[in-house]
Amino acid sequence: MVLFALARIAPAATLTLDTGGGPRTLTTEALLGRADAQDILIPDDVAYHRAMRYRAVPLKALLTGVAPDAHLQFVALDGFSAEIPASLVFEGHGAEAWLAIEPPGKPWPPLAKGKPTAGPFYVVWQRPADGHVGPEQWPYQVASIQVRADPAARFPAMRPAPDLPANAPARRGFAVFQRNCITCHTLNGQGDAKLGPDLNIPHSPTEYLRTDMLRTLIRNPQDLRHWPLAKMPGFDRATLSDADLDDLIAYLTHMAGRKAAPAPATPPKP
Repeated sequence: MVLFALARIAPAATLTLDTGGGPRTLTTEALLGRADAQDILIPDDVAYHRAMRYRAVPLKALLTGVAPDAHLQFVALDGFSAEIPASLVFEGHGAEAWLAIEPPGKPWPPLAKGKPTAGPFYVVWQRPADGHVGPEQWPYQVASIQVRADPAARFPAMRPAPDLPANAPARRGFAVFQRNCITCHTLNGQGDAKLGPDLNIPHSPTEYLRTDMLRTLIRNPQDLRHWPLAKMPGFDRATLSDADLDDLIAYLTHMAGRKAAPAPATPPKP
């Protein structure tokens, strides 16, 4: 009986954190034992779609030495990669980011029947609307946090034409893409995402969907094509305004004329 009980206790998880001085490993025990760890309430949890309570530490407390203009990448166990500006964590204008920690032996509820939990680590927000925090900025099952260059620097093939005016809709749409789409999609073969298709190679969705159908797909994918196993979330107007959606479509349309050459296929081994 004792062996059975011990088998049900999940081993402690580890989080890899690299803020510029090299990676270091944090364990659940170390995080839960911090003096600033506390119980928090998240009234409208993005992953669980209900109120949730967590033991958590302020995310900014883990980012000592990180510049406010830095860029943070959160990589999940399944390869999901979220991009969050450090400025949103440090200066959320009322929104407050926390790293929720799943206690060993006391797992959170599964995300759905047959699915794992949001643990071992989950970035949650209090008062997210104050900082215009979108659902893609709530990464769960986090395995690592790393300071990276911003996507425009890392992925030059995603950038709009350099001669576009600073206030051009396509340039604003690139910012929308970075905030909402880059977590799941690559573009022109560049990006860290592994979940969704490339949005420009071989074809941009603006090339095979009418604009009204593309809007429907982005607002609620199940309204365009019903697929029970689909993973793409919908983006309501609270998350993605009509103006932002217009700019995103302008960016995708613009990039359809800036395709990068696809990588050459690797020949099969004899």
